[in-house]
Amino acid sequence: MAKKSKIAANERRKTVVLRYAERRAQLKEIIRTGTPQERDAAVRELSRHPRDASATRVRNRDSVDGRPRGHLTKFGLSRVRFREMAHRGELPGITKASW
Repeated sequence: MAKKSKIAANERRKTVVLRYAERRAQLKEIIRTGTPQERDAAVRELSRHPRDASATRVRNRDSVDGRPRGHLTKFGLSRVRFREMAHRGELPGITKASW
């Protein structure tokens, strides 16, 4: 189980990313296509945004216990939790391989 403070910080980052996502996309487009003066202004404004406004700051975590490593995106679980739940039959359509 991850520390509750780490899980809470990650959730806070997710809300900040959502809040700034549209404006960040606009600024990135200006940086990509604008004139040199527009680019400079866009870069300055982008640098004034909080660091947590960047989507790369969000960590993929297990939805059950918050484990940060071994995350399986399709299920939202870590490899450890996935295996436990699959063995107990709690994941519909998942069966243990045998050949």
